[in-house]
Formats: sequence, structure tokens, C-alpha cells
Amino acid sequence: MTLSFFDQFMSPTYLGIPLIVLALSLPWVLFPKPSARWLNNRLLTLQGWFMNHFTQQIFQPLSLGGHKWAALLTSLMLFLITLNMLGLLPYTFTPTTQLSLNMAFAVPLWLATVIIGMRNQPTHALGHLLPEGTPTLLIPILIIIETISLFIRPLALGVRLTANLTAGHLLIQLIATAAFVLLPLMPTVALLTATLLLLLTLLEVAVA
Repeated sequence: MTLSFFDQFMSPTYLGIPLIVLALSLPWVLFPKPSARWLNNRLLTLQGWFMNHFTQQIFQPLSLGGHKWAALLTSLMLFLITLNMLGLLPYTFTPTTQLSLNMAFAVPLWLATVIIGMRNQPTHALGHLLPEGTPTLLIPILIIIETISLFIRPLALGVRLTANLTAGHLLIQLIATAAFVLLPLMPTVALLTATLLLLLTLLEVAVA
């Protein structure tokens, strides 16, 4: 039976157990736990340096009130980058290619930003719904359009993210299949195809 190229995006199961649960719990197993020693090993030192550098770059332009989100966003970044990098390995499954998972991350974070913006700065939050200098006749229409745009934003961004990841994995599988098929027929073309596959893999690592 010939498998479809899109079968790689189906959530695999083993003995009726969805393996997406294992894939989601794997990143937390790979990262070492901080120790109470004065001197850490190289892996813990590199991990701490990366997290501190990331936090400093992201939260440096923000006020001190926004720094309380550092732990949440840093953990989310490490979780997602580990999932995407592990998904590039052969015979693995990338949970972030599932629209349901991306929407599960997107909707709560989007809703939190909207609610916090409405609570802390309601004037600025509502001011985004109506650009300054809008003609009077266009005010109701623009408010409706901006409101729809606000509510559709997590869906649009989640679909875009899922499409980008899916297209990258699909291209890798297509080019790898072409390289294996062309190897006994035209070795030179197969070598060029393999080079293209390597470049695409590097691009997917950057996307991940």
C-alpha cells in the first residue's frame, strides 16, 4: 500500500495511545535540572547563558511590569524550539504541525493580552479600533472591521504557522524521495538534489 505524503502529519498512536503526549513531554525530559552547586557543568552553563540572553533581549525594551512574563515566555520558547528541532529528525512527529495545538497556544495568550490591555490601558486598547483622523461616515464600518480583525488574529496566525511548518516538512520529504529515486538513474542529478535537501534542512532549522 502506498502511503500518502500527508500521513506524516497524522498523530501516531501505539496500542491505542496517542504518541503526541510523549512528544509533548519529551522536551522537559531532555533539559537538565539546575543544581544547587556553585559550579555547574558545561551543559547547564550553556543553558543558563542562553536563557538569560534571550530574556534580556526580549524584555529589555519593556517596563518592569512586563518582566513578570519572562518565565512563561522563556519556557514557551524553549518548549516550542525543542519540539520543532526534534521534529526534523527522521521517524519523528512534530506536534506543532497540528492546528489544534497551535490554536491551543495562540488563543489563551491572545486572550490574555487583550484582557490585560483592556484592564490596564483601556483607552489605548480601544483606540486601536479607530485610527486617528477617520471620517465620520467611516467610523462604524472601521470599528466593525478592526473588531473582526482583532478576533480573527489568533486563527490567522495559527493557520499561517501550521502552513509554514507543514510546507517545510512536506518539501523535505518530497526532495528526499526524489533524491532516492534519482540515485540509481542519474547520480549527478541525485547529488544536486541532495545538496538542495541539505540547504532546505538548514532553512527548516532556522524556521524551527
